[in-house]
Amino acid sequence: MDWKAIWDRIKAALKKIFEGFLLGLGFALSASVLSLAGEAHSAEVTIPRAASQYKAELIRSARAVWGLTAPSSVFAAQVHTESGWKADARSPVGAEGLAQFMPSTARWLPSVAPETGKPSPFNPGWALRALCTYDKWLWERTEGRNCFERMAFTLSAYNGGLGWVNRDKKLARQKGMDSTRWFGAVETVNAGRSVAAWKENRNYPRLILKERQQTYRKAGWGPGISSADGVVSGSEQRAGSRTPSGFARGVSEAADARGDVE
Repeated sequence: MDWKAIWDRIKAALKKIFEGFLLGLGFALSASVLSLAGEAHSAEVTIPRAASQYKAELIRSARAVWGLTAPSSVFAAQVHTESGWKADARSPVGAEGLAQFMPSTARWLPSVAPETGKPSPFNPGWALRALCTYDKWLWERTEGRNCFERMAFTLSAYNGGLGWVNRDKKLARQKGMDSTRWFGAVETVNAGRSVAAWKENRNYPRLILKERQQTYRKAGWGPGISSADGVVSGSEQRAGSRTPSGFARGVSEAADARGDVE
């Protein structure tokens, strides 16, 4: 028996099996890459056609409330998330209009911001001005390690209430977390909301700040807020300003103009 010939045939067979494995692995990896690419493509944000008719109004409202360097792309992404730019939108729980104000919140807002006037959630002009105003009111009543984190807290409060944000922060501190950080810290705790409400609330700032605002910035809707923004000092937090430059100056100047800096 020619053992050498047999061994050569075994090695040849093993080589083919190994090559087949590598080929299959290559196909698998290619399929995975294509799949991931497809998922990324499907996750791309498309600005609804209806948005264009409200672009000028949103930017005007944002600047009137927050100053000339207002993060209007954040607010555009917020409206996108709230109503998909449908002025007649009404949610199953009764939220109304572009900014999806609940009737009770719409009635309350003029009591703290008289400039918003008579509540009219289905009026696009009122809704956009009210959204920017309510965001500013919430911004001035929460703190964050930097502007990106602070806006995340602001958005969480818009979606679920400032009281819940404060309870979540308290719980985060009790767990030894940095309560000035939303992402990776406060967002991970639940001070008592239902699971569904908690998940929706945690997704809300992420969609707006980490995904959708980028699309609006690229489309020319104005500034946004970057995770690279600097740390905000305690005095700046209380004054409602942001950082010593850019958008921060706009916020501070807008606050000074209204006389609401403490």
